[in-house]
Amino acid sequence: MTTALISHPAFLNHLVPPGHAESPERLQAILEALKTPSFDALLRRQAPPATRAQLERVQTPCHVDHVLDNIPAEGFFSFDPDTPTSPGSGEAALRAAGGVVSAVDLIMAGEADNAFCASRPPGHHAEAERAMGFCLFNNVAIGALHARVAHGLKRVAVVDFDVHHGNGTQAVFWNDSNLFYGSTHQFPFYPGTGAAGETGHGNIVNVPLPAQAGSAAFRAAITDRVIPALRRFSPDFLLISAGFDAHRADPLGELMLDEEDFAWVTRALCEVAAMCCDGRLVSVLEGGYNVSALASSVVAHVAALMKGCVSGDRA
Repeated sequence: MTTALISHPAFLNHLVPPGHAESPERLQAILEALKTPSFDALLRRQAPPATRAQLERVQTPCHVDHVLDNIPAEGFFSFDPDTPTSPGSGEAALRAAGGVVSAVDLIMAGEADNAFCASRPPGHHAEAERAMGFCLFNNVAIGALHARVAHGLKRVAVVDFDVHHGNGTQAVFWNDSNLFYGSTHQFPFYPGTGAAGETGHGNIVNVPLPAQAGSAAFRAAITDRVIPALRRFSPDFLLISAGFDAHRADPLGELMLDEEDFAWVTRALCEVAAMCCDGRLVSVLEGGYNVSALASSVVAHVAALMKGCVSGDRA
């Protein structure tokens, strides 16, 4: 089992104002935690910038221009109160999307079995024409559409366990029955989407959870709702929007999960990937804002990816 780690120093140059939750320290903590001998077997690769054609499978040309034309030469520019940019943000955003594309390519070339993209800014809130919620481009959706266009795969799925609903990914997938989006998330909560009745063409599965839901409710949502629908969909490729802000220590969420919950859901999704698509799976960092909890959660997640599917792990 070969797991690739995709990252790049440019991600640390996406600076944010003091006190902003989506700070470079998040990624620094992750990369430091993944330097231990337990992770020596990772195939480490640098994220290339996405091409314009790759971006425009998801983002409108006007949106791409709007983002890149408004990267400031100095200081900060904000697309909304939550979504600032700095001089290094343009390259970081291009490489965050390009990193997912390159991870898909690595797996399709047989160079890795699965991959984790340790990147920022995150992406699942970005809509086709709107940057929001810390997100500039929708990295995971760009990777999903690349898998179809560049590699001829028909059915591509994204499962999202961030504490916030991925409104951007859902919107991109809404009208395409060959794309699947499954999400567990706190509700009602930012960004306001993700009700159970939001089902697209039957290809969207939202399992909203109340604040303080905890491990048992989360695992039941995955086991009873997301996994059965994902298996019925039978993807040719699976991506994960891996947000770790559902951790009990996170300042922006209240789902009260812990590291073992993230390891468990990773094993469950690896099992589906093994059954449906020869294990092809790319995980993409989204949220997680307590730096220590984020690092330990990613360690649990990546360790589970490196082990792949072990029969019976979901019990």
